[in-house]
Amino acid sequence: MNNHTLAQSYLIKATKRLRVLEVLMEEDAYSDVVREAQETVELALKGILRQIGIEPPKQHDVGGLILEYRDRLPSPVGKKAGKLARISKWLRKEREFAFYGDVDFMVTPRASFLR
Repeated sequence: MNNHTLAQSYLIKATKRLRVLEVLMEEDAYSDVVREAQETVELALKGILRQIGIEPPKQHDVGGLILEYRDRLPSPVGKKAGKLARISKWLRKEREFAFYGDVDFMVTPRASFLR
């Protein structure tokens, strides 16, 4: 499988996971929403990077690479690189709370900057 088809596979998987997020939201399963949202964003961003020939590292937050290569991204995506990087970073951090819990874990996936 080449980088292009792998990129398409990542983007297809990310799109399918959006449906799962809707179900989890309906069930008020917020920690699961955060976990799935993080994986969805990670797959989408890694798919975008692969599409432009960048091999993403094996880490959850690749927002820094989106910023670094924003000039190589399609214009609509490049213009949102800062927002994508912020979302990726926030979800990576919140994912840890969602997995392991925290006394102050009161996050809802309706954070204002996600809109």
